[in-house]
Amino acid sequence: MLKNLCPCGSQKSYETCCEPYHRNKNAPTCEALMRSRYSAFVFSLVDYLYETTHPSTRSKQLKEEIAFTCKGLAWTGLSVLETWQGGMSDKVGKVSFRASFVQEGREGVHVEHSRFKRFGKAWMYVDGEVA
Repeated sequence: MLKNLCPCGSQKSYETCCEPYHRNKNAPTCEALMRSRYSAFVFSLVDYLYETTHPSTRSKQLKEEIAFTCKGLAWTGLSVLETWQGGMSDKVGKVSFRASFVQEGREGVHVEHSRFKRFGKAWMYVDGEVA
């Protein structure tokens, strides 16, 4: 069993999984970006979440919304359900996932179908449809 498993569920260490993305390395696929964003929510990395949101969908209050979500929820698990495109040579992609959380002592599940798009060479989160 690896020490310091990455919260994204990859079964890799955080140091070899999401940490390089959190330290300014571009994720090679939209699934890798989605996993790193989940880990960023776990660690309350508000700036990373803001910076990996596509500029076309960044609102003025986005940082406050992210910070509020980070404070209010304790994320407890991630399952990737499906991916569509989003590879190293694609320009768009989608990832469906299920994220478990605890809020005010109650367990919950967030299911989302997220859309991603390249901005320059970097994958960016565009938006998501909550299921």
